[in-house]
Amino acid sequence: MAEATEDRPGTAQGPGRVLVAVYGVFALAAGARAAVQLSTRFAEAPVAYLLSALAAVVYVVATVALARGGRRVALVAITVELVGVLVVGTLSLADRAAFPDETVWSAYGRGYLFIPLVLPVVGLFYLRRTGRVPSR
Repeated sequence: MAEATEDRPGTAQGPGRVLVAVYGVFALAAGARAAVQLSTRFAEAPVAYLLSALAAVVYVVATVALARGGRRVALVAITVELVGVLVVGTLSLADRAAFPDETVWSAYGRGYLFIPLVLPVVGLFYLRRTGRVPSR
């Protein structure tokens, strides 16, 4: 038997397109939210608004990496996203005074129907599932 490498679909094909689209929507939503907050109300909650901007940057990096097949960059971006959601979500619930206004990741993404909590888990699962694996 000759050994062959089984190529699974890339992240920008098939169901991966949905993942790229959702990341793109979140990049736009988080970016627009951060832009408005930073330009109009920065003094009210600078930490929260800067965290929204960070979330937007992470979503942009993940979107581009997934669309272009940059698996390593996507893995790093999505891992940073998951850690950010968990840390900011926990801190925003534990110390409400530190977050006088919500970020994209506050309360684990409650303002976005918890999609920011579920999205990186789905993204990491999809990256693992679509990785290139030698067949036997």
